[in-house]
Parts: sequence; structure tokens; C-alpha cells
Amino acid sequence: MGNRLPSVIQHAKQVLKLRSKSQRDVPKGHIAVYAGEIEKTRFVVPISYLNHPSFLDLLDLAEEEFGFNHPMGGLTIPCDADAFIHLTSRLHAC
Repeated sequence: MGNRLPSVIQHAKQVLKLRSKSQRDVPKGHIAVYAGEIEKTRFVVPISYLNHPSFLDLLDLAEEEFGFNHPMGGLTIPCDADAFIHLTSRLHAC
């Protein structure tokens, strides 16, 4: 898991470089991710979340489900939007 972090960060940088017009409003130090079972919701989260074990677990699930080919053009997290909000609110409190 620790060895995969650099490749995930590198991929995130590539995604940000290739971002679409709708993603240009992502502030520096943040990344846009999509979460949701059926309808995907766009979230903008600090890149510091990429270091948190709970978020890394979600990235592992994303890699298993999508590889590095994300259908939304950005990082897609395979979890319910409410669960993602719950996780990120816990991370924000840290």
C-alpha cells in the first residue's frame, strides 16, 4: 500500500493536468473526485486526504474497479456519496 502512493499521486497529477473545463475551478492543493453509486457527485477535497489510511482504502477500491481509466475523466471513488461525505467530514475534523 505504501509503495502505491507515489503512483496514485502521479496519476492524480496527470488527471489534474488533463482536467476538463469544468474542473478548472479546483483550488491549488485540492483534487476533484466523483463519488456515488448511480449518479456521480463531484467533490473537491484537499490532496492531504491522499495520505489518510481511510482515503487510501477508497483509492484501492477505485483501482480495483476502474484501474486508471476513470469514466468521469477524473478520479472516481466507488462508494455512496453519503458515505464519502461522512468520511471526508471525519478527515476534516482531524
